[in-house]
Amino acid sequence: MASAYIHKGIGYWLTMLLALVILLFGLWLFVGGVWLISLGGSPYYGFAGALLIITSVLMFRGQQVAIWVYALAFLFTLIWALYESGFNGWAQVPRLLGPVIMFILVLCTTPVLRALGPTQWPRRVETTAASSVVVILALALATPLLMQHGSAVAQSASATPTVGTVPAATAGEDWPVYGGTNLEARYSTLDEITPDNVGKLTKVWEYRTGDLPQNLPDNGALKGKYSPETTPIKIGSSLYLCSARDIIISVDALSGREIWRYDPKISDSYVPYGATCRGVSYYAVPNAPPDQACGTRIIEGTMDARLLAVDAKTGKPCADFGSGGEVSLMKGIGMSQPGWYGENVAPVIVRNVVVVGGQVQDGMDENAPSGVIRGYDAQSGRFLWAWDMGNPGSTAEPQPGHVYTRGTPNMWTAAAGDDQLGYVYVPLGNSSVDYFGGNRKDFENKYNSSVVAIDVTTGKPVWNFQTVHYDVWDYDLGSQPSLVNFPTDNGTVPALILSSKQGEIYVLDRRTGKPLAPVEERPVPNTGSVEPDKLSKTQPFSGYANVVGPVIKESDMWGVTLLDQLYCRIQFRQANYFGQYTPPSLDKPFIEYPSYNGGSDWGSVAVDEKDGILVVNYNNMANYDELLTRDEANKRGWRAIDDLGGASNGSDEEAAVQKGAPYANLINSGWKVPGLGTLCTQPPYGGIRAIDLKTGKTLWDHPLGDARANGPFGLPTFLPVRIGTPNNGGSLITASGLVFIAATTDNVFRAFDIRTGKQVWSTQLPAGGQANPMTYSIDGKQVVAIFAGGHHFMKTPVGDYLEVYGLPDDQKSTGEDQSADARTTSQAAQQPG
Repeated sequence: MASAYIHKGIGYWLTMLLALVILLFGLWLFVGGVWLISLGGSPYYGFAGALLIITSVLMFRGQQVAIWVYALAFLFTLIWALYESGFNGWAQVPRLLGPVIMFILVLCTTPVLRALGPTQWPRRVETTAASSVVVILALALATPLLMQHGSAVAQSASATPTVGTVPAATAGEDWPVYGGTNLEARYSTLDEITPDNVGKLTKVWEYRTGDLPQNLPDNGALKGKYSPETTPIKIGSSLYLCSARDIIISVDALSGREIWRYDPKISDSYVPYGATCRGVSYYAVPNAPPDQACGTRIIEGTMDARLLAVDAKTGKPCADFGSGGEVSLMKGIGMSQPGWYGENVAPVIVRNVVVVGGQVQDGMDENAPSGVIRGYDAQSGRFLWAWDMGNPGSTAEPQPGHVYTRGTPNMWTAAAGDDQLGYVYVPLGNSSVDYFGGNRKDFENKYNSSVVAIDVTTGKPVWNFQTVHYDVWDYDLGSQPSLVNFPTDNGTVPALILSSKQGEIYVLDRRTGKPLAPVEERPVPNTGSVEPDKLSKTQPFSGYANVVGPVIKESDMWGVTLLDQLYCRIQFRQANYFGQYTPPSLDKPFIEYPSYNGGSDWGSVAVDEKDGILVVNYNNMANYDELLTRDEANKRGWRAIDDLGGASNGSDEEAAVQKGAPYANLINSGWKVPGLGTLCTQPPYGGIRAIDLKTGKTLWDHPLGDARANGPFGLPTFLPVRIGTPNNGGSLITASGLVFIAATTDNVFRAFDIRTGKQVWSTQLPAGGQANPMTYSIDGKQVVAIFAGGHHFMKTPVGDYLEVYGLPDDQKSTGEDQSADARTTSQAAQQPG
């Protein structure tokens, strides 16, 4: 009777369902595993798949030995997992989590299989099985602990940094420039908020711009293209910021009350990759009387290529600037489509000269607008000079019928300026075709992915330093340079610190461009390249510091389960990968690691000269790319379209159309598993590091961001477990020894003790925090601000929130009694972030 009941009851059908699931898993692993073996990969998956198939067949037949076969498969898996990855918790997630769950389910079928089988289950086996369950559950419970601590890369947390000198120019009560000052160190002398009291930090006020895609007349057609990245500036009692669509806004710094706004009315068609405005600039006319209209002004570059000036007090356009308060930046640019040329950063102002570059839609068309750098008079808007690398003998505007040299490397990110030297430091990107260089001119190859010092009095280059030779990886410079007094054995030297997407951090004498720390030219691969005779045989590696991860291996492939991990391992074996700078190839896909969103991007570094510490946050991801012939790209229907400057390719991947070049490129950014959305390489995907400013040695290094808002299919896991998420946006350092940063995809704003790397405060933001924070003092009280605007590329929630945090009045401190010892023993300290 019992056997008949089992045959008809729920237990029987659940056992058969489990057997079917195991069979499907086994078939996937076996077929894929044989494929992987044929590619020279790990034999584990094929053998494990065969054992699962045998297990399922035995379960269908009602034989108890199925449990023993699965136990053998699990033991095999456990030994293999520990052999490949040791006790790295994140690495073991796809290897052990699914098998552990399945083992528990298999053991639960014991009563059914015992009733179906011809013999009774031995008592000793039941004891063994029960013991196994306890062990497996212990492993499962230990997994979060392993993930929390096994991936930390803390180094010398108690190391003492080399002390430099007090910065020549710093931000304190005000934050007058995008990066604090023109030196762009992202450092403040304010010290009221300390590691001891930061745990008491609370929201003081919140301001909303109202610039959201759902509020647009077209009902949110730009919803998938919002990425504000805004950092306000503060002068006197006012904050000045721009919204995603270039609306300039003045807000009371004490209360958050809106004072005025100026809407330049940007057409949606001019939004390039995303609706982005990182900041605005402030300018005071020399010797202007207090009541003069536009005696102080806010200057902004717009996505539709206009340079605007409005009165800082009223928001009204400055009549003495250009034509009615604006200057067209399209003069001399020539043919362009909406969204192909514009501004998204705060212009830099050096010696009364406003210097602008231009974001050029790259990867679309070889005949793209020029990357020309131009200078304009900050008071009148009058054109002063142009640096067009294709016309080095002239700094004038082109004559009628002529244009600036097309398709040249451009500056889409922010520059830095030295008023004393009269130089502006321009970080350049690539030519308009990123993944093929065969059609480039010699001057393009000279300046691509370089930082160039330009004399603002003449508009002529003084020196340049190239970070990538013959760049065919889209390693354009996204980071704004930081200008510091660099400590050496012979005193301080005026220096420039530049971080790159490939993870190198260079230190240069900003007077001459000569490296102050070793730069080594090392051999790099050219196997598989479509242009091996033109690729550089070496690339410049910094001997100072870098945030480059180790060369990836097949065993570094990741996933939620063994199934998608196997998929990634097959992809790895099918691609060309010979380490960093693996060139684009036509015979196979190629792996780009770090990716174009690797290393350090537009958030840049922050520098504390007083204590001699540099802080950098970074990404640690790969791209999986496929170079295609022009004929193949045409067959796929790829074309550079006229309205938004994007690509039509019929997939979620990115298409670098590269019209005019013989090849296009299909980009799997981050190397994601199709449909699932998880990354093929294992965590951490991002981190934050403190570096001794003088020596370049790491003081501490931690994964940045947790898994709460991330998961398969884009669904949040709600797990507050440190994973190290992708991050965009930089950090802020204060004189009290705090590092503030958002940037991560978990939408959290954090503070770290700069001496130890311990997280001492955090708060959940209402949207993604892909922006640089800033700090200022108003009525004697220090506050910290971050714009939570979200980011379409980072897939974080879009918002329009300016969040401002401060201490309760009874927690205020002058900071005078905050000793170095007190800074390192914060009562609010938590685990490293």
